[in-house]
Amino acid sequence: MSENSLPAGLAKPAIRALTAAGYIHLDQFTQLSEAEISKLHGMGPKGIKTIKTALEEKGLTFKK
Repeated sequence: MSENSLPAGLAKPAIRALTAAGYIHLDQFTQLSEAEISKLHGMGPKGIKTIKTALEEKGLTFKK
């Protein structure tokens, strides 16, 4: 699992913010809260919603 598995539809600033912070796999977000992700420069409400939707499609959620 070495390839980037971030959800499709994320804006380039969001992708840069996440990869710079080391988040390249969707399952990593189960260890993080929405608040933690939203603190990253480049992550906005649309990016959070995109990740949340992708997690829900796999039966996963952000950390509570």
